[in-house]
Amino acid sequence: MEGMPADRRPRVLSGAQPTADSYHLGNYFGAFKQWVALQDEFEAFYFIPDLHAITVEYDPAQLRERTYIAAAQLLAAGVDPSRSALFVQSHVPEHAQLAWILGGITGFGEASRMTQFKDKSAKNGSDSASVGLFTYPILMAADILIYQADRVPVGEDQRQHVELTRNLAQRFNHRFGETFVVPEAHIVKATAKIYDLQDPTAKMSKSSLSPNGVVSLLDSRKQVTKKIRSAVTDSGSEITWDPTGKPGIANLLSIYSALTDQPIDSIVKQYEGQQYGHLKVALADLVADFVESFGNRTRELLDDRGELDRILAQGALQAREVASKTLELVYERSGFVRGIQA
Repeated sequence: MEGMPADRRPRVLSGAQPTADSYHLGNYFGAFKQWVALQDEFEAFYFIPDLHAITVEYDPAQLRERTYIAAAQLLAAGVDPSRSALFVQSHVPEHAQLAWILGGITGFGEASRMTQFKDKSAKNGSDSASVGLFTYPILMAADILIYQADRVPVGEDQRQHVELTRNLAQRFNHRFGETFVVPEAHIVKATAKIYDLQDPTAKMSKSSLSPNGVVSLLDSRKQVTKKIRSAVTDSGSEITWDPTGKPGIANLLSIYSALTDQPIDSIVKQYEGQQYGHLKVALADLVADFVESFGNRTRELLDDRGELDRILAQGALQAREVASKTLELVYERSGFVRGIQA
């Protein structure tokens, strides 16, 4: 790609929306732990998508606070500002600028087929859906392409967004000349797929029907213990690995394995002949220890907003250094007059 060193490290980009008061255990093991590992191999760009967060009704003060919490939790998880650019999406205006250009080459039918828009507009009615929600996948494509990212770590449910991004990159390259790296989805092999404690057939999610099904990374020790001990289990009493027949116990074993790095087989052997309650008591302590430590690190970071601002500003500078070069090339290829810039 023009202007890009051939020997540069491959780039990875991902983001996590600040749409809850805390991330949860599923976010940590499903994404953040892998993001931290990817810092060793890739030039990493991790961001908090506050522009995406305003495509639905929201409270400004709450968004601001949740953005700080998100930044603190990503740092607590191990995102290292000396090895990655950690930044807030709205601090890098090139995201929105590129999204407008990409909107000009995206078909209306193409955008309307995106699953997220279809699901949300069907749920609440298309009249209540914002234009921002409709164009959300185009902004997501801009998030990726502005950094010429080689890989995008996503769950299987986000593969469609990466496919749209690839299509737009190829379309732009075909019409205007080689400009974008065409990214690959990096489907993360989660350390463990964490399911809802009250409905172990559904993944742990902030939109869970029961708050008792979700372990928040800012829960108190008492809350964590209560949630694990009251987790739904299955008929019978033998502790075995059977995700289909015993999804409740399988979920608890997955969490245990993720926290201890023990193979599930050895955990099953360890609890041979014991009741579900024994596993729950031990797991409750393990999860409570982890969440308590994580929460303490997060709160320490939140106590120094000046330092958080400094880290996010540094990340935005790193990000803009790359994003501005991409945007300048896009503008030139798009036919915009590039005279003396104000």
